[in-house]
Amino acid sequence: MSQNAPGPPLCGPGIRFASNVAVATQINDLAPFVAPRPGILRRPAVEPAEVRLSEVVSALSHALDITEGQPAGHAVRTCVIGMRLAEVLHLTLDERSALFYALLLKDLGCSSNAARLARIFQADDLLLKRAHKVTDWSRGADSALYAFRYARADRHVLARTVQALKVAFTEQGSGRAMTETRCERGADIARQLGLDPMTSEAIRALDEHWDGHGMPYGRAGDQIPLLGRICGLAQTVEVFFTAHGRDAAYAVARKRAGTWFDPGMVAALTAFEDDVAFWGTLQATDQLEFVADLEPRDRVLFADEARLDDVAEAFARVIDAKSPYTARHSAGVASIAVALGRAMGRPDEELVTLRRAALLHDIGKLGISNAILDKPGKLTPEEFAAMRRHTGYTLEILRRVRRFGAFAELAAAHHERLDGTGYHLGLTARDLSPLARILAVADVAEALTAERPYRPALPRDQVLGIMRPQVGSALCPVAFEALAGMNRIPT
Repeated sequence: MSQNAPGPPLCGPGIRFASNVAVATQINDLAPFVAPRPGILRRPAVEPAEVRLSEVVSALSHALDITEGQPAGHAVRTCVIGMRLAEVLHLTLDERSALFYALLLKDLGCSSNAARLARIFQADDLLLKRAHKVTDWSRGADSALYAFRYARADRHVLARTVQALKVAFTEQGSGRAMTETRCERGADIARQLGLDPMTSEAIRALDEHWDGHGMPYGRAGDQIPLLGRICGLAQTVEVFFTAHGRDAAYAVARKRAGTWFDPGMVAALTAFEDDVAFWGTLQATDQLEFVADLEPRDRVLFADEARLDDVAEAFARVIDAKSPYTARHSAGVASIAVALGRAMGRPDEELVTLRRAALLHDIGKLGISNAILDKPGKLTPEEFAAMRRHTGYTLEILRRVRRFGAFAELAAAHHERLDGTGYHLGLTARDLSPLARILAVADVAEALTAERPYRPALPRDQVLGIMRPQVGSALCPVAFEALAGMNRIPT
């Protein structure tokens, strides 16, 4: 490996290096806006202090954890393991910086295959993904057993057997196609965030195997990017460590050395096998504070306001990819909400907050099974109770991000209603801010104008007709009248 040495800047738009990580990161969330920002909102007259990009993405990585059916902190712990490997392998500062973000964001594309996975197996995609992480799917017998155990897992043996056989005979190649979609989507979103190309390449190569039997492209040996090899090993070690302990994690790593994993990487892993303090601390954490100092000190990335918008937009793509019926829901809600807010004369600094809240309002749906999200019929009481939990997840996830915590309650209130009949807190008119009322109307309007499993998209007049009986009791009259006054509902 090459020696540690400063390299050329890796900056994308809105990201810069800090020569001193002690740079102040206190942010004024509602700075005055005076200069127009073409196409969206107006920019602050004085730029607020910047926030560490790692603080934002590591907190949001918890949303990726639940999408993969993993315990909270999976990506954070994977990052800790991977960066310890980087230290043993003497990676350069540039490589460490790129690896740091690849480890935190390795699952950016994970939502893109959820709907297809649930459909193929007729089962809970979160359960399927959790089990897949501990399955040696490169072995035919293990793959067949996985299909039998989890295809229609809630049904009797005969139904499971029939579905497993159906998967075996009609879905050949689906696994590779879903992995390709996942890896390419994740790499593309990493590029959207302006991260180093090495980060995107590592995410793309996450499921490649040393022996060439991985996915999606069957790369082998040194054809697999170095950072991708580290991510793949660190991910598996974290999963088995969290589920079964250190000995089990090392046993799997050694067993798969030369097949799944680069033998040299596994040898590097043994360098800290007996570091009891390291593994003990790892077991007890899922917090950002444990990884903040792992980002190379003179490669710390900071995000300005434009970059924070990029992060919100990137995660909106992750959210909307969860279901084919929400392909542009988050972006659509954001467009409608901002248009309503502007028509109602809300100040521009509020519109900035409203737009980000709208883009991320459904981030909690990443923790809901597609068997529920995409169900074509009426939900059972149990399924509806599970669906209602997504707003609580949204609140929990956004509260982890210091800059986004300011609108966490707003984003989570999009199903609350003036008369207290909404969820998850049962708030009433006196509890709901003007922005929360706008977001609720925008969410309903976008949902009705989009195609759903149980009905086609509806035209504007029909949307207004459906919403009007709820106005005054559940939905805000002022926000609704602003919507009704538009010639077309924004998308």
